[in-house]
Amino acid sequence: MRKRRMLVAGVVALALVGAACGESDDTGSGGGGGGEDQALTGSVFISGSSTVEPISSLVAELFAEENPDVEITVEGPGTGDGFELFCNGETDISDASRPIEQEEIDACAENGIEYTELEVALDGISVLTSPNNDVATCLNSGDLYALAGPESEGFDAWSDANDLAAEVDASAAPYPDVPLDITAPGEESGTYDAFIELSGIPDIAIEQGLSEDDSETTRPDYQASANDNVIIDGIAGSDTSFGWVGFSFYEQNQDVVKAFEIDGGEGCVAPSFDTISDASYPLSRSLFIYVNNAKAAESEALTAFVDFYLSDTGLRTAVEEVAYVVLPDDRIENTLSTWEGAKPA
Repeated sequence: MRKRRMLVAGVVALALVGAACGESDDTGSGGGGGGEDQALTGSVFISGSSTVEPISSLVAELFAEENPDVEITVEGPGTGDGFELFCNGETDISDASRPIEQEEIDACAENGIEYTELEVALDGISVLTSPNNDVATCLNSGDLYALAGPESEGFDAWSDANDLAAEVDASAAPYPDVPLDITAPGEESGTYDAFIELSGIPDIAIEQGLSEDDSETTRPDYQASANDNVIIDGIAGSDTSFGWVGFSFYEQNQDVVKAFEIDGGEGCVAPSFDTISDASYPLSRSLFIYVNNAKAAESEALTAFVDFYLSDTGLRTAVEEVAYVVLPDDRIENTLSTWEGAKPA
């Protein structure tokens, strides 16, 4: 049996409300401002990263215990799709597994959307295979490029990548002649973007003579999904699989998948809570929520929800519960300070 699955795998609509108190604290929703007898009402729409979705969904569930009349929708179509909705003014909060990109910043600015970026957790992109696969135990950037980079299109077997691996100094090659079955996030996913950036694929692609545009991509011919559980199923379903997801999905499914160690130039490092927290794991990254400032100013429910999200219940309890990595104390303080300076008075 698998370990505890993610709380939500699609749209979650929760009817939430409760007593709205004046100031937020570590246990209450806060921000209601209407007195002890006045219930907090309204709605909050959250969309974006499927990686961040489990955190936001659990925070919504916990918020519901005190505020059952606030209607909250949480969905996870992907970071890019989420920012498109957010910058069109269609959502209140955008979950993101990477920082907002310039094109998205421009779209928000064009539509008059001002926002606050809040770091909420740490994650490590885990490069996975089947527990039955003994092709390699540790991969470097050359291996990742040879197997999944833009020049690997059409490689159906691990051994198909051997010539390219020799060109780019892959450490695990030569690979055996066994099927290369890849299941991984698609282009709408922030995990896809982060994998490309953190793996070093663009640098190698440019060294190989590719254009800058062609360098910032992977091979297109693999089973792509925005659903991390589908990715886990695909990787688990082949003895010689290859793919990548956020750390939480690996951590909770270690009975059916295993992680490669990654060598970023200082030796092979496995993804773990400790190696992600201290950034010694080369594919470590931050997770974010983006809050629409104007909507927060208009909605006590939205402001109260963000207060609750950034309390210990959210930033510590919820993050730990869904198997992500809690921010170091100084970064939690920075997140709290950023929100205090941005939220409505």
